[in-house]
Order: sequence, then C-alpha cells, then structure tokens
Amino acid sequence: MHRRKFLLFSGAAASAALVGVACKKSDNPVVTPATPAVDLGTGDTGVLNYAYALEQLEAAFYVRVMQTTSWMNATEMEYLADIRDHEVAHRDFFKAALGSNRIQDLTPNFSSVNFADRTSVLNTAKAFEDLGVSAYNGAGRLLQSSDFLTLAGKIVSVEARHAALIRDLIANGTFAKLDDPDLVSLGADNSKGLDAVRTPAQVLAIANNFLSTPVSGANLPS
Repeated sequence: MHRRKFLLFSGAAASAALVGVACKKSDNPVVTPATPAVDLGTGDTGVLNYAYALEQLEAAFYVRVMQTTSWMNATEMEYLADIRDHEVAHRDFFKAALGSNRIQDLTPNFSSVNFADRTSVLNTAKAFEDLGVSAYNGAGRLLQSSDFLTLAGKIVSVEARHAALIRDLIANGTFAKLDDPDLVSLGADNSKGLDAVRTPAQVLAIANNFLSTPVSGANLPS
C-alpha cells in the first residue's frame, strides 16, 4: 500500500477506534462536579463582599508581581510596590469591616500571567485596574448606606490613580486616555471625561477567570 494511503487509512482506523472507545465510555460517564461558587450575599453586606473579593484578587496579583522584579527599573519597582500596599490595605480594611460576614479567602489563578515579562504583567495590571474602577462605578448605586457610598468613592479614586499610572508605564502620556475600545463599549467617553461602568455580573465574568473558586453575585441587589 502507498505510504500516504496507508497513513490516511491508519488515521481513519484510529479515529474510528477512538470514537468506539468514547461511545463505550459514555455508557458510564464520569462527571467531575463543578466547584461550588462562593455566594457574596445580599444587601450592603453583599456589595461589600463583592468589593472584598476584587480587592483580594488585586492584592494577590501585586504581591505576586513584587516577587519577580528583575524586569523593573527602580521607579517601576517603587510605583508597583505602592500599588501593592494600597491593594493590601483595601483588602484588609474590608476583611476587618465585614467581620464574620465576610466571604472566605479566595485562591487566585494567575497561570495565564508571565510574571517575568513586563508586557504580560502591565497588561494584566491594566485589565485589573480598569476592572476595579468600572466595578466600583457600577456598584455605587447598589449601596443603601451613604457611609459605604462615601467609602466606595474614596477607594475608586485610588483605583483610578492606579489605572492612570499603569497606562503611563505602558505608553508614556496616555494616563488620561479614556478612548480604549473596551472602555468606550462600557460607556467611557473621553470627550466628556466619563469612565466605564460594569455590572457585578460583567465584572465577575472576568474576575472568575483568575480565581480557582468562582464567585457568584446572584443575590446582590440590582
């Protein structure tokens, strides 16, 4: 038999055999249970847990970033250390404020990030900071307590500073730009100076890609 025909024939035979095995296995399928989602809760407590979940993710990211600093110059190291400290402070604040009502500690999954590569780290940082700003912008209207709303305003302004700084590290002079297509699609308007807004569902759909245990905002106010 000609070699090419033999390869085609053997490939087809192998494919048929695999189909047969798959059919046999499907008679008694083994189902791997999905990891139960962490429920954020309801009311203002749920919204604060929502913020706490995001701050856990950001804090874990920057702590990991500062463990591999070979690609950073002295200025970048200083700036990123400041951001790490801010995110850790935010995380710890929510943890203390929520007390026994807080969700569990979340396990991040940063397998898609190359922490030894400047571009990979900064692009991920940009995505996280934009996510955080849009999340707080979208969550403000869900809060009933004016004190909590004031707190959210204080934190989102810091997150916006982070987002601006990361943008400038990626491309000098772009710190104030709001014309990123992703931001524009979420309501950002560079000409009016308005930033993007995301709902909890939109935010968690992204954040869960970086968490080993998914988070659910199904019971958050709407």
